[in-house]
Amino acid sequence: MCQLLGMNCNVPTDICFSFEGFSARGGKTDDHSDGWGIAFFEGKGCRMFLDAQPSVASPVAEFVRSYPIHSTHVIAHIRKATQGEIALHNCHPFRRELWGQYWVFAHNGNLPDFDPENLGFYQAVGDTDSEKAFCMMLETLRSRFPKGKPDIKELYFVLQEITAVIAKIGIFNYLLSDGEHFFAYCSTKLSYIVRQAPFAAAHLIDQDMTVDFREVTTERDRVAVIATTPLTDNEVWTQIQPGELLVFQDGLPLKYAFS
Repeated sequence: MCQLLGMNCNVPTDICFSFEGFSARGGKTDDHSDGWGIAFFEGKGCRMFLDAQPSVASPVAEFVRSYPIHSTHVIAHIRKATQGEIALHNCHPFRRELWGQYWVFAHNGNLPDFDPENLGFYQAVGDTDSEKAFCMMLETLRSRFPKGKPDIKELYFVLQEITAVIAKIGIFNYLLSDGEHFFAYCSTKLSYIVRQAPFAAAHLIDQDMTVDFREVTTERDRVAVIATTPLTDNEVWTQIQPGELLVFQDGLPLKYAFS
């Protein structure tokens, strides 16, 4: 199956270090070589890069690894195809508009025989179960809240309800963001780490690369990194429990505020 990478922080930050290790899994240290993609929220805008080539061989991925784009919400994905051909239109993350904001979604898992009817306003362009699930989620939110975006509590509980329905069909790990809130749902496997003062050095698992965050941060910085499996071997990552939907804001998970 695929792998996910996300970042949520309180100040715009680049993801070059984490993406260096993550992209190595797209054909070098792992076999997720059926395409990749990454989305950066920048204010109301959303910058996206997609490629059907493996991330280790993609010139576009090399550009992302070397160009420090600063963002508070990032979602990345490397694909190991289970449904749909290897093609650009099937690469995650997917992007749609809802309530005048971009929404971005990436999925790790498999939803066998998932073919929802009457999606309404949102239609899948590609052939994946993932994009169909994203369309179903947004269509449900649009129908429930036709006048505009609700407060985060209402949004969380409806999203939790939709997620529970889809997760019964198969494996449904996902990352979702509108540039304001960042959602992470664990069906089987998803972990996160929050980096904040006092910062320390971190070493990648997939590349022999170390960054001392004390040299590149300030005392007020806080960054949450979410990944299918931990990216570093000298830090303590928190495993999200199966069935848990977390909301990240300003680099912290807020799930328990809505329980």
